[in-house]
Amino acid sequence: MTVWEYFTEHISIWQYLDFFVRILVACLCGAAIGFERSRRLKSAGLRTHIIVCCASALMMIVSKYGFLDMALATGGLPDGMRIADPARIAAQVVSGISFLGAGVIFKHGSSVKGLTTAAGIWATAGIGLAIGAGMYVIGLFTMAVIALLQFLMHKYKFGVESWTTGRMDFNIREDEEFRQKFLAQVDKWKAQVEEIEITEAEDGTNHYVVALRMPSTLNVETMVQYLTDDKRITRFSVTPEV
Repeated sequence: MTVWEYFTEHISIWQYLDFFVRILVACLCGAAIGFERSRRLKSAGLRTHIIVCCASALMMIVSKYGFLDMALATGGLPDGMRIADPARIAAQVVSGISFLGAGVIFKHGSSVKGLTTAAGIWATAGIGLAIGAGMYVIGLFTMAVIALLQFLMHKYKFGVESWTTGRMDFNIREDEEFRQKFLAQVDKWKAQVEEIEITEAEDGTNHYVVALRMPSTLNVETMVQYLTDDKRITRFSVTPEV
């Protein structure tokens, strides 16, 4: 008897349809989480989360049902064959997904980016495993909780999430009072100077590169308006966190 004949004998068409439904539901769960990340222009967006969740569901199905041909009709095992552990493939998904997570985490200045995205990918893999195992209720519930938290916690900032980073880069024909006035303005914005570099440009102006840790409520328009109003500034750029 071939492997195909064995599987068609032991797995009905309805069971295969259930497998298809599990994979499709996993895709929908991944899309629900990935949509929020894609909307915020994160590196791992809609497609990444769909593929992770779908593939995790597939691996879980293989982990649970892919070794039926190793059993005898009586339910036992052939002589000398060890029992198959249905958890080992799923366990490799949990650890293996770390490679994807590490790829989206990077350090920029004094801040670390991508931690939420990496955690989201890891959670999406877990949801895919749950759906692949047929645990629809717990998988869908977890998807709803994570998606809701993502939306709410980006709309209403808490703790460290209420802070962001940015960089101001400008040239100014400086007088002695500018630095004190600039630092006073930073205090008014309730921001903190993380790093400041001042060099002399070829045209005789002073070149400022300022890294700021600032409230997420401080928008780019406010910073641009401040730099525009000072006529001594010859050029500038403002780079907020994306």
